[in-house]
Parts: sequence; structure tokens; C-alpha cells
Amino acid sequence: MIDKKNITGIILAGGKSSRMGQDKGLLLLNEQPFIQHIIKALSGLVSEILIVSNNVNHDAFGLRRIEDCIENAGPLAGIYSGLNASQTKYNLVLSCDVPLITSHILKILVDEADDKHDIVQIESERRTMPLIAIYKESCKKLFYNLLKKGERRLQFAVNQCKVKTIRLNANYEKNVININTPDDLKTIKNDY
Repeated sequence: MIDKKNITGIILAGGKSSRMGQDKGLLLLNEQPFIQHIIKALSGLVSEILIVSNNVNHDAFGLRRIEDCIENAGPLAGIYSGLNASQTKYNLVLSCDVPLITSHILKILVDEADDKHDIVQIESERRTMPLIAIYKESCKKLFYNLLKKGERRLQFAVNQCKVKTIRLNANYEKNVININTPDDLKTIKNDY
């Protein structure tokens, strides 16, 4: 397993949340903001947690907040901004809309990281999840060059890298659900 001193946690919380209509990172589940649930899952696995966001309200979590280096360029720019601020070789990247994520799932990713792959990502229900993944800092230069050329598609950038995909056990599929709409939020509040 990689030493946690060599892993930074990066929470992407800079999205527009257009389908939700409000900041997803600050939505509450069991009286705690989504970001707090993600911080809890990351704690113990990483040496530092960064929040990539231009929203000063995220300062309330007491973590280093990084503004997007390139605004309005989606998760690719968010990951690049986090990698640019990170001081570790490995980076555990999570979007802020997966409040059911667990340390156990993240540890699976950490255990699968190796020197041969740039990215280790989750696959759940036949979908790859590049926003629950480990990124090596070596991705930074490629992502920057793509962004400079106007590329915004995260999947396109990921496809340029050496990727290992870990199929998640069906028992954990509920833990990686993205909460994107008010209906999604209502569903998990009823279930949890």
C-alpha cells in the first residue's frame, strides 16, 4: 500500500450544480454537508485534503481551498488545479456529490495504485468513474496541455493515460452514487 504521506485527497466542489440548483457540496445528509462525509472517508488515507472550489463558503471546512486555475472548464480543470497544488505523487480525487463513499472503497483504490498506471478508477454498474479515482501527479502536464488547446472532456483526457479500472463489488454500488438532482437527494434521504 502507498504511504499516506504520499497521497493527497482532492475534493472537487467547483461545479455549477445546474441540475441540483444549489451547491452540492453544502447539501445536508444526516445533518452534515456532503463535503464533510467525503472528508471523513478520506481521513486516515491521505496526508492532506484540498478542496478545489471558488466558493469561499467552503473555507468553513478548515482545509486548504484551491481556486480553479482555469474557470468554467469542468472537472478536467478542477483535477488539474488540484494536482497543481498537490505536493504528493498520488492524489485521491473525488467529486463532492458522492456523500455515501466509504474509506473502505477508497482503500481499495489506494491498494491498487502502482507505478505502471497514471490513473486507477472505479467501475460500477458498467460505468467508469473518473471522479472516484487516484491520479498520479504526472497527469498534470498532459491535462494542462489539453486545457490550453481548449479540451474540456475529462473522459478524453483520461483516455490519453494508462488507466487501471477496478470493478466494484455490487454490494458497494450504492456508495458511489452521484447525487445530481433534488430527486436523487430525496431518494438517499429516504434510504439513509
